[in-house]
Amino acid sequence: MSMMQKGADDLLKQSFQVGMLGIVFAVIPLVVKAMIQPDMAYMGLFAGLGIGLQLLGLSLAVLVLRRKKISERQKEKAKKMTLILAVALLFFMLA
Repeated sequence: MSMMQKGADDLLKQSFQVGMLGIVFAVIPLVVKAMIQPDMAYMGLFAGLGIGLQLLGLSLAVLVLRRKKISERQKEKAKKMTLILAVALLFFMLA
């Protein structure tokens, strides 16, 4: 089943799950650097994976926004999801 055949609610749920997973993966290097060991290897891998997952979640939310026939409730959810993931992405790119 392609992304265009899925419903808006399914895409928003998938966007939320992928975005949260991306935020968790992006937080891991910050916590390790601050509390455990600043020179631990492969922390850049987690940061890159987190940013990539956040971009995927953001793109799914934008995909929902670009649809023509969605309800106002779904449109508001997609706008909120886009804003939250964009701010999180900006934070983790600058951190």
